Amino acid sequence: MLENWFDPEAIAIVLCGTLAATMLRCGLADSRIALVALRRLFGKRFDPAKAKAELALQVREIADDGFLRAEPRQFGDPEFDSLSDLIITQRSIQSLHGAHRTFATARLAHAQTATRVFESAAELAPVFGLAGTLVALAQAPAGAPQGGGLVGAIAMAVVTTLYGLIAANFIFAPLGNAIARKSRREESDREEVLTWLEDSVRRADVARPRPAADTPFIEEVQTDAEAEPAAA
Repeated sequence: MLENWFDPEAIAIVLCGTLAATMLRCGLADSRIALVALRRLFGKRFDPAKAKAELALQVREIADDGFLRAEPRQFGDPEFDSLSDLIITQRSIQSLHGAHRTFATARLAHAQTATRVFESAAELAPVFGLAGTLVALAQAPAGAPQGGGLVGAIAMAVVTTLYGLIAANFIFAPLGNAIARKSRREESDREEVLTWLEDSVRRADVARPRPAADTPFIEEVQTDAEAEPAAA
């Protein structure tokens, strides 16, 4: 029975046609972004616990050695590697938030682009299912007996329509939604890690005894400078 529902020609019409039309509609660059997002969807997700564990080493070094002697630690995440470097070089919490917003904006833009590409594919798949139906009916021989090529053409037409609906509702649309969900979850996890990092660095900086040559956070220097005229 399954062989009645498996038609390589119908699959080629629906899938190849949908992919080609989607690339033409969305463009090569956006299609490439969608492929990268699809590969990452089945890869390792962002692990906030691991990120905190890696960044805790940086916080401990700041608490022990101070900002001037601490070295930025890299653990393979582009955003938090950059934030670790900013902690040491600029010693500003505001710079952490600015850099995070830059990375988050780029990630969200890519996720939205990938979702839009898969939504376009979901729209086009039923269209090519109907196109396959027309192709199948057009191949039906005129005046053929009921048990001849007409039955096969009708069967291919029905199967092609079914493939279009399946591709739209069980492949392309779910993939786009999965990419969007993963993006929202990752941004929430990254916000949590950033808040934890900010609080941890502040506590480490406040608790650490300061040598004369060391300097506090930029925010603390600005606060002290603003307080001096009021005291005078």
